Parts: sequence; C-alpha cells; structure tokens
Amino acid sequence: MEYTYKTQGVCARSIHVDIGESGEIRDVQFEGGCNGNLKGIGALVKGKKASEVADMLEGIQCAGRKTSCPDQLSRALRQIIEQNKAK
Repeated sequence: MEYTYKTQGVCARSIHVDIGESGEIRDVQFEGGCNGNLKGIGALVKGKKASEVADMLEGIQCAGRKTSCPDQLSRALRQIIEQNKAK
C-alpha cells in the first residue's frame, strides 16, 4: 500500500511510503529536503519492517528543531501502522 505523509517542521514537504502486506518497507521517497541524505535514508530502510524503522528513527532532531526528516518518517510509519491495525 502506498501512503503520503505531510511533514511538519522540516525542510521536506512530504514523505511517500510503500509498505508491503507483511509490514516491510518497499520504498520511501521524500519530497523536498536534503536530496542525497534522504535518498540514503530511503535506501537504508528498504526491506526493513516499518515498526523496526519507526523505533530506530524516533526522536532524532535537526538544527535545534524538536524533529527531523528521519523523525518525521518515524511518525509517518507509526501513523500507517495504526491505520492498518484499525482495518
């Protein structure tokens, strides 16, 4: 399933996430932000369980902000996991 998450408080405007039936991340693409770094994050999380990645990236801060693009990905993944539980 493909999802789009609107970010808050970071340079990236949104995150597009594709998650497989068993909860593995198939693809992550950030719109805006630091292109190379965010492509790297997408490559590193591909194939991993969404819950594992959410735990790993939660709480990372950037430039004095209380969030970051990795933290926003964590929030997106948690939201997706919760949505899927409700179904």
